[in-house]
Amino acid sequence: MPKISNDSIADQLKLYSQLMDLHGKDPFKVKSYAGASYRIDKLPTNLSELDIPALEKVDGVGKSLASKIHEINETGSFKDLQELLAETPVGVMDMLNIKGIGPKKVRQIWKELDIESVGELLYACNENRLSQHKGFGEKTQQTIIEGINFNASNTGKLHFAKAEKVANEIQLLLEQTNVFETITISGQLRRKCDVIELFEWVCIANEDYIADTLQTLPQLEIEDEQDEYIQFNILGSYPAIIYKCADYNYDQTLFETTATPEHLNLMGYTSLTDKEIYEEAVYTNLQLPYIIPEMREGLHELEVIKRKSKIIELSDLKGILHNHSTYSDGQHSLREMAVYCKELGYEYFGICDHSKTAVYASGLEVERVHQQHIEIDQLNKELAPFKIFKGIESDILGDGSLDYNNDVLATFDFVVASVHQNLKMIEEKANARLLKAIENPYTTILGHPTGRLLLSRPGYPIDHKLIIDACAANGVAIELNAHPYRLDIDWRWLYYCMEKSVPVSINPDAHKKEGFHDMQYGVYSARKGGLTKDITLNALSRDEIGKYFITKHKV
Repeated sequence: MPKISNDSIADQLKLYSQLMDLHGKDPFKVKSYAGASYRIDKLPTNLSELDIPALEKVDGVGKSLASKIHEINETGSFKDLQELLAETPVGVMDMLNIKGIGPKKVRQIWKELDIESVGELLYACNENRLSQHKGFGEKTQQTIIEGINFNASNTGKLHFAKAEKVANEIQLLLEQTNVFETITISGQLRRKCDVIELFEWVCIANEDYIADTLQTLPQLEIEDEQDEYIQFNILGSYPAIIYKCADYNYDQTLFETTATPEHLNLMGYTSLTDKEIYEEAVYTNLQLPYIIPEMREGLHELEVIKRKSKIIELSDLKGILHNHSTYSDGQHSLREMAVYCKELGYEYFGICDHSKTAVYASGLEVERVHQQHIEIDQLNKELAPFKIFKGIESDILGDGSLDYNNDVLATFDFVVASVHQNLKMIEEKANARLLKAIENPYTTILGHPTGRLLLSRPGYPIDHKLIIDACAANGVAIELNAHPYRLDIDWRWLYYCMEKSVPVSINPDAHKKEGFHDMQYGVYSARKGGLTKDITLNALSRDEIGKYFITKHKV
C-alpha cells in the first residue's frame, strides 16, 4: 500500500481522541492523543519510513503510540479506532463536524436527547428544544444552526488545490478510454476559482455516445447523456459535465464554458455557431485585448485591461514573505527554510514567526526574537547575496494594538499584523480593531485580513473599502495569503487595492518548506482579480524591497 503521510496519521489520532471524548473515556488519554496529533502534524520526518524502535525514539511518541502508528503504516488504520467507529452511529460522527460544539456536547445530544443525526438535531434546534436543555441555551443553539447550515451549503465543494488534483486524475482516466479525440478542462477549474462546485470538460468524441464506456470507470457515476453533453458524479460526491463538440465549434465552446454569463454579457458577446473561431479571435472581433481565462468573471476585467499593465505571473515574484520556522510552530528550521527558498530561485526570504501572544504556536518572547536575529545575521553572511529579512507575524490584540512595544517592533525589517484570536466579531468591532493595527507606524503588511478558512470558517465581516482606504492612507500593504484554504484577501477586492495604489503581498504563510509551492495558488487568485506586477509587493527585487522596508519604518 502507498506510504501514509504524517497528516493522515495525525488526522486519525485526532479522530481517535474525539471519539474517546465522545464515549467518555479517560480524559488524560483524550488529551494525550490530541496533543500527539498536533505534534505529529508538525514533524519534518515522515513517520511511515520508521519501524517501531525508531518511532519510540521520536520525541513525544512512546511505546503505545508507536504501536498504533506502526499499525496505521501497515494497515491504513488501527484496531482501537475501528472499534470506536463501529460503536458510533454515522449521524453522530457527522455531528462532530459541526463548528461550535465539541465531543462532550455531541455526547449530550446523543445520549440525553436521543438524537443520532444532523437532520434530527437541526429539527430540534428549530423547535427550540435544545435551548431548554441543561448546558446549552439559545446562543449555543443558534451556533449549531449556523454550523449545520454552513456545512450544508458547502456539500459537494472542494478547494481548488484538491479539485485540481481530482480533475487531473480524472482527465488521465478519460484520455485512457480512447473515446475522445481531444478533451480539455473548462469552467470553474479553468478560471482557477478558489472553490469548485462543478467539474467541466469540453471534448471532441470519437463516437456519439460514450456513457457505456465511462460507466466502466469506478470513480464515475453516469447520470444522463444527450447529444450535446454527458452528466455524471465524481467519487459519488462532485457533479461534473462533459460538453460534446465538433471540430468547428470546439474552441468556441471552450470559450463559452470557461467564461461566466456575466463576462459574456460584459463583452457584448454573441455566439457564432456557424463558423470556427478561436478564443483569441473572439476578443479581436470585439476589438478587445485578449483576456486570460482566470479573469473571465464579469467584474473588473475591462478596467484592468485598460491599465495596460502586466498581469502578475509566478515568475515575477522575487521573494517569499510571511513564513514560519521551528522558532514558533513551523516544521523546518530557519536555515532549512531559507536555503530551500534560495534553491527555488528566489532572491529573498521573509521570516515571520508567531509573536508572544500566540502561546499555542510557541510565539516568540523578546529573548527568542534576539536569538533569531543573531542567527539571521549569520545566515545572511553565509547565503549572500540571498537575503533573509527579519519579520514577525504580530498578533492584533482585542483593542487593535500589536503585542510588542515599539522598541521591539523597531528591530524588525517588516511586520505582518494579523488577527488570530477572538474571531467572532461584529463588523464594527472588526473594523475598529484592524484600523488601529493599520495605523500603527510599524505595521508593514495586514495579514489575511478576514481570517477566513474556505469551506471551514467564514471570515469575520469587515468593510473592505474602509480597510483598504486606511491601508492607502497609512502606507500599509495587504496580504493575499496563498494557502489554498485562505486565499485572503479575496480576489474580488484586488482591483480596489489597485485603484487605491495599495501594494499586495502574495504570501504562502508557509509552516514547512513544501508550503512555498502554495505560492502558485496565490498567483492564480491574484490573476483572477487582475493584479498587476507593478502593484505586487514581492515582485520588487531584493534591493528594492529592502529600500521599501527602510522607508516604511522611518518612524
